[in-house]
Amino acid sequence: MTDQELMREAYIEALKGYQEGGLPIGSVLADAAGKIVARGHNQRVQTGDPTAHAEVVCIRNAGRRRDWPKLTLVSTLSPCVMCTGTTLLYRISRVVIGENKNFLGAEDLLDLRRVPVSVLQDDQCIALMAKFVREKPDLWNEDIGL
Repeated sequence: MTDQELMREAYIEALKGYQEGGLPIGSVLADAAGKIVARGHNQRVQTGDPTAHAEVVCIRNAGRRRDWPKLTLVSTLSPCVMCTGTTLLYRISRVVIGENKNFLGAEDLLDLRRVPVSVLQDDQCIALMAKFVREKPDLWNEDIGL
């Protein structure tokens, strides 16, 4: 799958989070051939778990692996410092981001560790997150620690 196709799958995960009353952030993990090996969406609100961000949920769903450095993490939104740290911990070799206009995460840490990052500025990802921030600013601020 291409980066754009992987992002479509991550966006579907983001929609699930939104439809469940949570944050519209989705993630997929793909192998070197572009095959999706795990999926996840933000479940912080649904589960009451403050660490249940989309990327962390996706990585948890991948289970025990030995091929982390061969994987690509795809997220609809720029990963926060926790999600970036998890990505670095498992030496995931590449990150594809749907957008960083509504929130700029810890991309500088990925850059510092020389992890290639591709930011797509996907119109659907931008619009969905902007809609959510307008609709539920208190929930958004809670999620990003404000």
